[in-house]
Order: sequence, then C-alpha cells, then structure tokens
Amino acid sequence: MGAAGDGRSGRIDLHTHSEVSDGTDTPEQLVALAAKAGLTTVALTDHDTFDGVAEAVAAGKAHRIEVLGGVEISTELNGISVHLLGYGADPGDSDLAAQLEDLRRSRTDRVPQMLQALAELGMPIDPAVLQAEIGESPSVGRPHIADAMIVQGYVKSRGEAFDGYLAVGGPAFVPRRHAELARAIDLIHQAGGVAVIAHPWSRQSWQVLDEPALARLASENHLDGIEVDHHDHAPETRAALRGIAQRTGLLATGSSDYHGAGKVDHDLGSNTTPPQVLAELLARIRG
Repeated sequence: MGAAGDGRSGRIDLHTHSEVSDGTDTPEQLVALAAKAGLTTVALTDHDTFDGVAEAVAAGKAHRIEVLGGVEISTELNGISVHLLGYGADPGDSDLAAQLEDLRRSRTDRVPQMLQALAELGMPIDPAVLQAEIGESPSVGRPHIADAMIVQGYVKSRGEAFDGYLAVGGPAFVPRRHAELARAIDLIHQAGGVAVIAHPWSRQSWQVLDEPALARLASENHLDGIEVDHHDHAPETRAALRGIAQRTGLLATGSSDYHGAGKVDHDLGSNTTPPQVLAELLARIRG
C-alpha cells in the first residue's frame, strides 16, 4: 500500500499527521511541504484511519516524493496507552478495518462527556465551533476539543488545554477503548504490513515497554521496530533504545511526528529514518 521505492537513499520521515486526524494540513499540503523540506519519502500515519492515504499517494506522484501509506493505532499494554505505527497494510482487510472502526467510534462516543465536564468548569463549547475544528475528520481527538477551546478564548494553545484539562487525569479527561497491543501488531501483519511502536519511552508508555517486554513482542508477535529518534526522546533515551533495538533485532526508526500547526518543534524531517531501515521495512512489506 502506498507508493514507496526501494528506500536506499534520501531523507525519510515515517510519522506524520494530516487534518484527517489531528494535524492541520490536508494530505496534499503535507506531501507538498515534505517535498519542499527536501524529504524523499514520507509516511502518512493518521490516528486510527487510512482515509487520507489515497490523497497523499496521489500528491506524492505530483510532487515527485515517495509516500508510504500508514496508520497510528491506539493500543494499550497492561492498561497503559501505547501508539503503534503500521506501514503498508491493506486498509481493506476486514479484521483491521473493524478494529479501526471500533476505535474511531470510541473516540466519538466520549466527546459529549468531555464537553459536559468542560461546561461544568465554566467553559462551554459551542457545537458549531467544535464541528468546524473537526471538519471532515473521521478520527475525532482531544486536539479538536483543544482547538475549540482556543477559538473560544479559554486557553492559548493545545499544550495549555491538555496540561490543564484534557490530559490523562485532567478534570475533563474521559477514557476510551484501545486495541490490545499484541493483537494490533498481529492485525497489521495479517493485513500485509509492518509494525513499529511509536515513541516507546514518551508519556506513560515507558512504564510497560522495558527491554524484556519489547523482546517478547519481537519474539512472540514479530514486532518489526521501535521509533527511536523522536522529539520526546532525550539523547540518553535514544541511546538506550538503540541498544535495545540492536539486542532484540528490532529496527530503529526516526521521524518528526509532524502535526502542522498542531505541535511545535515537530518540523518535517526534524528526525529521520536511515535509508537501510526503510529498505528493510519495504522488503518485509513485499514479503
């Protein structure tokens, strides 16, 4: 799935988001910006949906940049959120599609409770304002609510909205369903793709993704890799994760986690994946 070459050269960014989930650019705009930034390969990995991939692949042909179709799946391990990147999977695979549909439904189902909590805190959200921020996205997320809060003048940034209200444990946070990590890895493989854990030692995921856990996922579920070079990982964290990748046989990727104006310091190409790693991922996709 997608239009990637052999991955043997160039600058490669394997984790980006468009307005199809919680980014701020259309897939076409994102790809155009990636080409302008000097990237040769970019992967679109919107949250729990493949809906922007076809537009991104078409844009890649127009802008002469390789586009790898992907998705970022909301998963959990031992009750802790873990983000899983899937590349090259068939979006038409029935089991994977059903899992993603359930995750998107869970995202939407919790919105009324979050809005009620914000209203009780003196920050009622105008439904029209929220819908304008959601747009046509099939994958509704807390960033959309944060953006509505900004429009209505309650906060100045997504960071302020999350830190004060929407983050786990915050007064307006409402949990949602996640796929079980091992099952999600298996679903990606079943659909012909490869699976890489995103930013494994950021947020809370470091609590459950120690070396023995990653080794088990590599051995039992054939996890393909971990995202090592990421904005959330300090230099010492990257060095430790790279060592784990070498000892467990996991591929070590790097990427920007670009969200357009939705995240600062995540510029396209700010972290990249070595060409030889992409080449191996593509070889596994092609079987």
